[in-house]
Amino acid sequence: MKQYWHKKPLLIRGAIPAFALATQNGECLDSPISADELVKLASKDNIESRLIKAKPWSFDAGPFSKKAIPSLGKSNWTLLLQGMEAHHQAAAKILSWFRFIPDARLDDLMISLAGIGGGVGPHFDSYDVFLIQMSGRRQWQISKQKDLSLSPNLPLKILQRFKAEHEWVLEPGDMLYLPPHIAHYGIALDPGCQTWSVGFRSPSFKELLQEGLWRLAESLEEIPELERKFSDPLQKATANAEQLPEELVKQLTLKLHELKLNQIDRFLPGITAYLSEPKQQALFDGPIKPLNPSRFNKQLGSKKLLPSPQTRILSLGNEVFCNGENMSKDQAKDITQAWRTLSSQKGLLSQKIQATAQSSLYVAYLAGWLVFET
Repeated sequence: MKQYWHKKPLLIRGAIPAFALATQNGECLDSPISADELVKLASKDNIESRLIKAKPWSFDAGPFSKKAIPSLGKSNWTLLLQGMEAHHQAAAKILSWFRFIPDARLDDLMISLAGIGGGVGPHFDSYDVFLIQMSGRRQWQISKQKDLSLSPNLPLKILQRFKAEHEWVLEPGDMLYLPPHIAHYGIALDPGCQTWSVGFRSPSFKELLQEGLWRLAESLEEIPELERKFSDPLQKATANAEQLPEELVKQLTLKLHELKLNQIDRFLPGITAYLSEPKQQALFDGPIKPLNPSRFNKQLGSKKLLPSPQTRILSLGNEVFCNGENMSKDQAKDITQAWRTLSSQKGLLSQKIQATAQSSLYVAYLAGWLVFET
């Protein structure tokens, strides 16, 4: 993090040692998700998938029928599946390895399945990315070039003039880290080539402040004092009636100071809530046969309670936000502590919890935001 994060590329050979160990033992280790599984997943409505073909370039969005996806033996195609951590345990496990970076920055894991020659063309990303080779080989070319202009009249954002400065072939288990705006071009060298991409969120300050302000404005509804009407018994006669009254400006300035609306601490809860929101396509299903609060508490002592793969949990000090909601607000100490554990450890196993029907922990379980380990 000190030497490379957001600064310069880094190639890590054998980032996943299991591949090399398997080879030493005369075994063959492949991706934990087969090509057939990925093709099946691309047929689902709730998974964002894209099919890209080269020579000439074309782009299609899923879901796809099995026939629509070229066979592994064919060349110059790539199938991309976004947000795979929400749909496969292996992808969620890989994503969890990157918690040395704050959860608020982590976005998702995308899987690329390609035939020989497959790729998305020379391009750049506006966010950090870790490219993990999981099956087959891929050739990567990168460049720190300043010219990031795009080719016109193409369905993809492909660089108009790409000049490679470094080139490597990544074997299964190797990983390449790229900071934002590094031009790169990956080409599959083997049929069924799989590259897993761990991407990071990079919201604009405009986006963060807008969301923070919107939620802050909503929180003012909870302050009855603000219902009081403006009055100006000290207003003097004026010769400039068109101007906003100085008395109004004075009282608003005082009110902003009293509410501490000029301090970042008032914005941060709204920003944390926003960053904890799940993806738009996330769907949650509550338990078919939900446990009552008593049985729920009992099960907490024997089974681990986990966030749903599509759930996002973030903390701001002692406050915990889940899927855009403050889950620690007005909660008993044991429930608040439970949420802190879920936020930091992504799992909860405790015999001391006494959740009621109204507690945020139990309500989140009913909503499908939290699930028991199977």
